[in-house]
Amino acid sequence: MNAALMTEPAHWAMGRDLGALAAIFEEAVSLAVMQRRLGPALRSSVLAQGGSGGWQVAWLGIPGETLASELAAQLPAPGQAGPLVADVQLLAEATACLFGVERVAVRLRMLEKAMCPRFHCDNLPVRLVTTYLGPGSEWLPDSAVERRGLGVPDLGKPDPVREPGAIRQLGCGDVALLKGSGWVGNEERGIVHRSPALKDGQQRLLLTLDPCF
Repeated sequence: MNAALMTEPAHWAMGRDLGALAAIFEEAVSLAVMQRRLGPALRSSVLAQGGSGGWQVAWLGIPGETLASELAAQLPAPGQAGPLVADVQLLAEATACLFGVERVAVRLRMLEKAMCPRFHCDNLPVRLVTTYLGPGSEWLPDSAVERRGLGVPDLGKPDPVREPGAIRQLGCGDVALLKGSGWVGNEERGIVHRSPALKDGQQRLLLTLDPCF
């Protein structure tokens, strides 16, 4: 690990409850993480949705009973979906409350390959991400990023990763807020991240929530 990374002021915040996510409003913070492990009931509910290939559910609206009923109806194993649906609804309601919005865009996807395998920065204000099954998202501290290398690959671009040993990874179950380049005042400092590689036959259940400002 290089000296710059060792001395870099942390632009991420981590804690064990939902309060940790409020750190995203701090100017210097571009990643806020609530670290958690999924309980037995939630793990069982998640596992019940696997084994049927890739799928996705998308929804946009005011979080509440409508979200819960529509999500449950579209999952592969609706009879075992209760704990998963309740967790998605809780996180969607928390997102709406935290950012003072009414509507939230919800996308729940069962992936069988990396969705965004190249390091990138989202061009939006903020996104909530959590992985229910499989490996979590990978991210880079600022000092390990070569931002000239971000975007569409090109022969003239440098590698966006300055320090491969600095790559970090969210845990399965962790709830993360990723501040993008669309956040006012954060145009050049959006968190750089990517989807993790998946092994043959491995699945990843990913939830993303976008507050609608």
